Amino acid sequence: MCIFRALARRSRGAVMSQLDEDSFEVLLTNCADEPIQFPGAIQPHGLLFTLTEPELIILQVSANVQTVLGHAPEEVPGKALDCVLGAGWAEVIKSASAHDSFADMPRLLMSVNGVEFEAMLHRSQDVLVLELEIQDKAAQAVSYSERTGNMGRMLRQLHAASDLHTLYEVSVREIQKMTGYDRVLIYRFEEEGHGQVIAEASAPSMELFNGLFFPASDIPEQARELYRRNWLRIIPDADYTPVPLVPQLRPDTHQQLDLSFSTLRSVSPIHCQYMKNMGVLSSMSVSLIQGGKLWGLISCGHRTPLYVSHELRSACQAIGQVVSLQISAMEALEISRQREEKVLALKQLHHAMATSDDNVFDGLAQQPQQLMDLVGATGVAIIDDRKTQCFGNCPTPADIRALHTWMMASGNPVYASHHLSSAFPPAEAYQSIASGVLAMSLPKPVDNGVIWFRPEVKESVRWSGDPDKPLNLEGSEQGLRLRPRTSFEIWKVEMTGIATQWSHGDVYAANDLRRSALENDLARQVRKEQQAVRARDELVAVVSHDLRNPMTVISMLCGMMQKSFSSDGPHTSRRISTAIDTMQQAASRMNVLLEDLLDTSKIEAGRYTITPQPLEVSQIFEEAYTLLAPLAM
Repeated sequence: MCIFRALARRSRGAVMSQLDEDSFEVLLTNCADEPIQFPGAIQPHGLLFTLTEPELIILQVSANVQTVLGHAPEEVPGKALDCVLGAGWAEVIKSASAHDSFADMPRLLMSVNGVEFEAMLHRSQDVLVLELEIQDKAAQAVSYSERTGNMGRMLRQLHAASDLHTLYEVSVREIQKMTGYDRVLIYRFEEEGHGQVIAEASAPSMELFNGLFFPASDIPEQARELYRRNWLRIIPDADYTPVPLVPQLRPDTHQQLDLSFSTLRSVSPIHCQYMKNMGVLSSMSVSLIQGGKLWGLISCGHRTPLYVSHELRSACQAIGQVVSLQISAMEALEISRQREEKVLALKQLHHAMATSDDNVFDGLAQQPQQLMDLVGATGVAIIDDRKTQCFGNCPTPADIRALHTWMMASGNPVYASHHLSSAFPPAEAYQSIASGVLAMSLPKPVDNGVIWFRPEVKESVRWSGDPDKPLNLEGSEQGLRLRPRTSFEIWKVEMTGIATQWSHGDVYAANDLRRSALENDLARQVRKEQQAVRARDELVAVVSHDLRNPMTVISMLCGMMQKSFSSDGPHTSRRISTAIDTMQQAASRMNVLLEDLLDTSKIEAGRYTITPQPLEVSQIFEEAYTLLAPLAM
């Protein structure tokens, strides 16, 4: 949503009162550069090994291998896996590692030195990563069998949801029942990275966030990218001490290990503090993906440490995937419905353009109300070369021309915005009548197009915390760092310069109208070309006929003169006789040229067949000499 661009500028302004421009840019760089996928540590509820293949030689190990299995971490790297887990379990791991993909691998439960683990495998940067998640019955583990008894019923409810709101509500309610988290909500990302809570199921004593907006700084860009790549992340206890890897750098590459797909990956301390500020100590997030992009999150939180088993997490991940598919399907159906609503109006406007005497834009100008109703606009401007026609509530023609020039420079044939002044500041002068614009234009050489307008609609947006101060700052050895905000108090902000957002159907209608205008304009040009060809053919036929008659007369007179001079016998002047012969040849040549002229018109019309014939070249030279000789005298 474009409203967030304005808030981003306001937030930036709040920070800029404390820092100069250069320092602020450094701050943003420090935040964006935080290596959250390379933490060099894990959470303490499991062990991690990096292994070579196929030998299963240990390259790195988490430091808690000593407290869990009794091995000094600095002595483990370089050893074979069976030295730590035993030959039997090492062979099991080797067999499991033969799979190209571990997504469908059956559960791998194992016991080493009396400690129960669930093993998980994945590959990262050409090494095998083995994670052993501790199965601690005393860690408030959620029983899978108790929680998933109604899994089939829940999936049926998700599939039966008739609209998005019902889908969201069923999802959060059932996941809360299944996992036992105090709060489960669905968080949808907006275009600029900010997000809104659109569904929530919470314990009675929990603070409610449903309907609130959260600034983009709460989930920075690199964190969103990890959510996009990895379906699920869990933090059983945010008050943990990270367990480092030994050694910190991979001995084969001397680089940090990429833990993007590690379940045990240690998270940013900023995020852990953020959780505590929200009043929760454990969390789980399931990504909602649409078209390969991060659409939103199913976010779970609990006030005390809570461990959710891997099997139950897998069930939640499956639910997230089902919800993602349902969201995609329902949004596709909604887009299809919006398009169907436009079909009749588009047909009528297509007919108006096709039957216009002059051009397609004159045809549209005959249907201004229908043109505005097509996309729910309150004003529309039609630009055709130097002429601007306005209908309804529109800015001045000069403002429209300036706006059109700016949009043409962007190179987008269709442009839509419901916060025009955020992208085109001069529009602030007329935002009361034109905060939203939808425009389409045809290719040059002349300026043309249609611009629809929507007026400003003032609205109050509820934020979790002050949107003007989403960033707290702290110093560190590396420089200035962002710190999670401590207040989630509801703030109401009245937004100005915002229009009702253009729907997918509106943008589709603009694209379809443009396509129809192009087709009609091209058909009109083809008809004009055909008329010009017909007129030329008629002219050629008339000229040929009018010239052929006098040439026939000339040929006849030359023949008569030749006979008359021939009767005089040898007394006839040879010069006169030769001249008469030349005149006859010239007349004959002119008739041939007239025939060729008619043949050219047949060739262009595709009604002429060319058959090559042999010709004596000397004859051509002789004719040329005879016809051109008089000119040389």
